[in-house]
Formats: sequence, structure tokens, C-alpha cells
Amino acid sequence: MNLIQELSMPWWQFVVRGIAVYLALLCMMRLSGKRSFGEMSAFDLIVLMLVGGTLRTSIIGSDHSFLGGLIAVASILVADRALGWICSRSARVNRIVEGHPSVLVSNGSRVAGALRRCNLPEAAFERALHAHGLENETAVITARLEPNGKITVIKRHS
Repeated sequence: MNLIQELSMPWWQFVVRGIAVYLALLCMMRLSGKRSFGEMSAFDLIVLMLVGGTLRTSIIGSDHSFLGGLIAVASILVADRALGWICSRSARVNRIVEGHPSVLVSNGSRVAGALRRCNLPEAAFERALHAHGLENETAVITARLEPNGKITVIKRHS
């Protein structure tokens, strides 16, 4: 059985489509904000499943072969690995891909409008403070929403 003959399109189209969808999705996720990468809620999981199912056709088209899916997945993994390699060697590319952290608290005071700009609900921010053993932000030197969606808190020494 020759798996290449079973492909519905040339092998290189799976490569191009897989990498194109990977890069497009990376851009969309980057534009959707840091919050997309942080704590996953039930809504986030639903969106993730829907995106994966919807993009399946964009990547492999109407192909049902075993090899077509493998070529597409391998291409995505290679593209991800290559982007990681580039980001580890170029601070500029890394900043473009990851973004910048957003300061939420500075010297015990919330930065005006920071939570709103980051689409971060106040309840989620308060949960992050509680996770660090704090009732409010007065004992915080700085709190940031990192590019990966996590909130880091640096406390004053008691």
C-alpha cells in the first residue's frame, strides 16, 4: 500500500497549509491578548476545541489519508520548533511573538485602567493576590500580567 498515492493533494500543500494555519493562529492568539494564554476557563476550553475542529479543514482539506495528517502535524511541529529557535536567538522576534508584560500594580496602587486594558476581571486579579497570600494590593511592590497570561506578584518584605 503506497500512502503517498492516497493523498488528495501534493504533499507540499500539507506543509504549506499546516505552517500557514499555525502562523495565522499564532497571530490571532497574539492579537486576542495575554488573557488567552493564562488560566483556562470552561469557555476557553470550548473555544480551543472549536478552533481545532474548524481549522482541521483548512489544514488537510478533504484528505482522509493517514499520511496527509502526519505531514501536516509534522510541519506544524517543525514550524513551532523553528520559531522557538529564532525567538531564543532574537530578542526582537521574541518580543513580537510573546509581547510585553503589563503592569497592574505599582508601589501598592493599582495602575489606572490596567485591568480593563488587559481584559482582566477584577475577581481574577483578586484571586491571584489571594494565591500569593495577600488580601489587597497595598503590600505589593509590583504585579504584572506576563505575556503567558500569568500574574506575577512581588511583595514588600514585612
